[in-house]
Amino acid sequence: MKGKIQPAPGARVVIRDAEWLIQRVDRTVTGKMVLQVVGVSDFIKGKSGKFIDELEKDLEVLDAKTTKLVTDDSSGYSKSLLFIESNLRNTAPTTPHLYVGNKGAMDILPFQLDPALKALKMPRQRLLIADSVGLGKTLESGILVTELMRRGKGKRILVVTTKSMLTQFQKEYWFRFTIPLVRLDSVGIQRLRNRIPANHNPFHYYDKAIVSVDTLKQDREYRTYLEQAYWDIIVIDECHNVAKRGQGKSASLRSKLAERLSSRSDTLIMLSATPHDGKAESFASLMKMLDPTAIASESDYTKDDIRDLYVRRFKKDVAHQLAKHFPERQVLPVEAIATPQEEKVFSLLNELKLASIDAKATAGKLFKTTLLKAMLSSPMACLETVNNRLKKLEKSEEKEFRADFQELQALKSALEVITPDNFAKYQQLLKLITSKEKGGFAWNGKDSRDRLVIFTERLETMRFLQSNLQRDLKLKEEAIATLDGSMADVELNQVIESFGDEKSKLRLIIATDVASEGINLHFLCHRLIHFDIPWSLMALQQRNGRIDRYGQNDQPLIRYLLTRSENKRMDEAERIIRVLLTKDEQAIKNIGDPSVFMGVFDIDEEVRITASAIESGESAEDFDAMLTPDTRDDEFDFFALLDAETEVSQEEEVESQIQRLPQLFDDDFHYTLKSLEVVNQKTSLQYQVIEEQSLIELTFPHDLKRRYERLPKEIQPAPSAPLRLCADKELVKKDLEESRKAEERWTPVQYLWELHPAVQWLNDLNLTAFGRHQAPVLTIPSLRDNEGVFVMTGLIPNRRGQPLLNEWFSVVFINGKFSHIETFADTVKRTGLGKNPIPNQMLPIPEILLDLREKAVDIARREMLKKRQEFESKINKELQEQLDRLEALKSEHNQQLELKFNDGTPLVEERKQREKNQIETIFDQYFHWVEESMTTEPEPYIKIIAVFKQ
Repeated sequence: MKGKIQPAPGARVVIRDAEWLIQRVDRTVTGKMVLQVVGVSDFIKGKSGKFIDELEKDLEVLDAKTTKLVTDDSSGYSKSLLFIESNLRNTAPTTPHLYVGNKGAMDILPFQLDPALKALKMPRQRLLIADSVGLGKTLESGILVTELMRRGKGKRILVVTTKSMLTQFQKEYWFRFTIPLVRLDSVGIQRLRNRIPANHNPFHYYDKAIVSVDTLKQDREYRTYLEQAYWDIIVIDECHNVAKRGQGKSASLRSKLAERLSSRSDTLIMLSATPHDGKAESFASLMKMLDPTAIASESDYTKDDIRDLYVRRFKKDVAHQLAKHFPERQVLPVEAIATPQEEKVFSLLNELKLASIDAKATAGKLFKTTLLKAMLSSPMACLETVNNRLKKLEKSEEKEFRADFQELQALKSALEVITPDNFAKYQQLLKLITSKEKGGFAWNGKDSRDRLVIFTERLETMRFLQSNLQRDLKLKEEAIATLDGSMADVELNQVIESFGDEKSKLRLIIATDVASEGINLHFLCHRLIHFDIPWSLMALQQRNGRIDRYGQNDQPLIRYLLTRSENKRMDEAERIIRVLLTKDEQAIKNIGDPSVFMGVFDIDEEVRITASAIESGESAEDFDAMLTPDTRDDEFDFFALLDAETEVSQEEEVESQIQRLPQLFDDDFHYTLKSLEVVNQKTSLQYQVIEEQSLIELTFPHDLKRRYERLPKEIQPAPSAPLRLCADKELVKKDLEESRKAEERWTPVQYLWELHPAVQWLNDLNLTAFGRHQAPVLTIPSLRDNEGVFVMTGLIPNRRGQPLLNEWFSVVFINGKFSHIETFADTVKRTGLGKNPIPNQMLPIPEILLDLREKAVDIARREMLKKRQEFESKINKELQEQLDRLEALKSEHNQQLELKFNDGTPLVEERKQREKNQIETIFDQYFHWVEESMTTEPEPYIKIIAVFKQ
């Protein structure tokens, strides 16, 4: 490689006798520098490429001193203004402020900007966003991702989520932030298999993808491909599903997959409203994915060890910001009085002994408790459970089960006589849905904007409700649907999409808890019924969060159905469950996290605690007293660890954290419009402008269409339809709402802002508007007599080629002598550049500017070296702090290793050495990353952008 200047983003280089603009610099696993470039020379203009610097012996970083000064033949210097603006837009911010994330197509609240602001201050953006259900974690992650994209750190993005969230997440990222994630569901993966050669890695084919964690863990081949790819940003949604929780082979596969993925990206963003299960080791597994050096002992760590790795807020913390976007919910219990037929079943359940079946069962797991839980869902679910057990007993030759068999046979007979007509809770459900009395809904399914969700834990209850509600509510077949975990991801997402589509005939969803995690059901629905009540506060919170969430326009109406019995013991079970409802409401208003009451932070364990209370014959009052945080002796108190000292930014605080680079155009719309006008002069384009709506309709040019080929098919217009770009955020949001009334569920209107693929296409064209190593000269009448201004950029990268300092400034000369340096923002302000029209008289370039060119570059170089020295004094202190921190952590890890392996047997010594080697590797990699990231290159890259003269 010729010259000593380090290749860095923004630099122009000559490779293979062609000029390229470096867009970003990456490192391979072996340390080689990979340059991602776009062509500048005529033959390769606009084409993308990658080069490894060591293999390109003729690679030359162009020296600013040899920049050719050229005239601009465009009217009003439009080509030059676009060239300058595109360079500004291609400049990566190096401060931890917000530049674009706050401009997404949404009503952003101040607290939603906090995760991005926190992450941007970190050496690496690795963060758990653990805000409570419904506060907008997907949007918060999108804000951070767009900021990283603006900094050139988000070309390759991978999102891993649950199968029910694929479409929703993909839509949110596209509609709000124009991040085009290709959905690799079971159908998408098969489609990709058919498109590429068998030995190609599909995750190299798409730069931005979203995939289900369950699809990956079921497909070993694709799991391997994924682990071999490298990404700029990885987002793991509902990340509690990938924590090490010891729940069998499936959980282990998910955890191992996430652990491997965590090392395949600089940036890792995890999302979960329920990130912990009360076990220190489980939560530590997530923290170690974010930072493998942070925790020395997985069973013994403090808030100080992990405070920089998460952000967590509850509805109560941000209630003052949510008033408009999060109406307070109305919750009512609805009681049904058991019929005589049901009372007989409750009596039999109370008298059940099941001496043999339950002989070895532990507390909270008695089969008779399972039967009661099923009965409290529906007699049909209980009957199914009884029948399944009877089938097992029929096959058994053990004599001791005969008594149990007879008891279950009697229970079966009693259950079989219960019909919809004498099933009290079902009749109460019908009354609740259709009546106006006692909090009834007066719902008939005719209003397309008034839909209904019913939750149940049991599949048999779900099937019963589907068939009977369709008949009794006189609903057509297409008006009612179910959601359960056995459905394929494509089918699941189709039902969820249809429920949010106003033109859809779907009115009622009956869902198991597969639909309680993450998905949005609130667009056309504010009514939710719990036909049975989960014995877990965490499950309650998840269910309610489907309609009680950010963006809900109507008051959420939530109803809990309970069955009251004359049998005191059976009725006490329902009273105990009602305690959970009270605690949930108390938490929402005062504490934030309802799971703090039980303190186990795991749905299955919460169910066991509730079941144990019912089995032991506790009263509801005793159970209520037990669920008091002050009386718990927690082994690991996550409430104290995570939920204290919540910080929420206010509007005025956030405003001070928002900055923007100088700009020559009023907004993205006018920049895009002017760009199209200039491109149209060279290549005929077909487009229409509706100025009052900030809307542009563009027929796809060939090279833009080529870029769209690897973007999601859902965002591509129909073959004869134009690309519709709208810069008005309010109209985009309105169109998104309107699209839910249309057959086409993906709105054809796309948000026009600086990160949209079409705007970036235009940006690349503007960047290459002038020839190899050229800068335009503009005559600006408002300058002083004999004034010459060299507009420069100075960039100092780290050893990884990423900008640490990125400055725009002007070197000013008067009468051929250096006068001063000023910020480019000051230059724009005093010249009115971009605001006031400038006539282009096509004047020749004075010879003196050519003579001053070298002097301007030398002055700029000295200025950047001075800034580098100032920056070094600050960054060296931070670097040393990071290195000292790592040394201390490494020492802690080794101390824990000595405590863990202290008996000295050969086998133990072998394991000890393996873990010691692993610690060495982890810390060596991290030390290397910190040094490479925080050490500046000695020589700045200087570029002449343009020259102004009087």
